[in-house]
Amino acid sequence: MRKWLMLTLLLSVLVVLAACSGKDTTETTGQVDNTGASEDTSSGNEINITGINFEFDQAEYTVKAGEEVKITYQNEEGMHGIAIDGLDVDIKGDGEATFTPTEPGEYTIYCNIPCGAGHDDMKSTLIVT
Repeated sequence: MRKWLMLTLLLSVLVVLAACSGKDTTETTGQVDNTGASEDTSSGNEINITGINFEFDQAEYTVKAGEEVKITYQNEEGMHGIAIDGLDVDIKGDGEATFTPTEPGEYTIYCNIPCGAGHDDMKSTLIVT
């Protein structure tokens, strides 16, 4: 009986470790540069933001004041969303938002879904010129 209990416990631990390993088994066609130094993925006033566990794909995004902006947000890893105070942007999970910034300045983009230990550090900057 003790042998079966130990075997069951061992298998349970292995299953939990495998599920929590965090290894992404999906194939990607390119690498994501998370340094913020990569080429801007925005096109005009259209921005594509990707959320990866506890960070966004870029440190900064730039748009023009007075022009309509479309943000497309996609989770690559984990469950995240984005919000930008002062610009009425609130996307929970994958989605889109459209807004028109009227005031130039810097606005904080942050994760609006509590996602774990790195949640408070999950920020980026929207620069409106």
